[in-house]
Amino acid sequence: MAEASDTLRLVPGHDSVGPAMQWLEAIADRESWPARSRFALTLGMDEALTNVLSYAFGATEADAASTPTDAAAAAAPAVVLAYRRLGDDLYLEIADNGRPYDPTAWSPAPLARTLDEAMPGGQGVRLMRHYLKDLRYRRDDGWNRLTLVASHG
Repeated sequence: MAEASDTLRLVPGHDSVGPAMQWLEAIADRESWPARSRFALTLGMDEALTNVLSYAFGATEADAASTPTDAAAAAAPAVVLAYRRLGDDLYLEIADNGRPYDPTAWSPAPLARTLDEAMPGGQGVRLMRHYLKDLRYRRDDGWNRLTLVASHG
């Protein structure tokens, strides 16, 4: 199948996840994704985008003491979603010019044995690794680029 692609540019804010989800759902409808593919990519995007919006752009004490090291970091905060389909694989790249963070390098804590031992948070990457075919990260010219890969079939 020929490559199909779409892009959505977002200004980071508390209301950015909704439009992103609508954009991805429209692509899923247009291309008749199977339920598993739709679930994997919507869950992965929701989790990753929520984390980007929560942590990539907020000021920290370390930020106050440093200056941006590249033009992208000095630019206005931005998030760009890019979808493409190559054959039977669906690729969704979530790019942001926030502070560097590689979620693929994160090792989740062992699962709690009981509900009483469970702590909230920290399960998103585990879920993405479970449902997605692949999860890739790279830092490129001041942009974090997280690519979620799901199978169409």
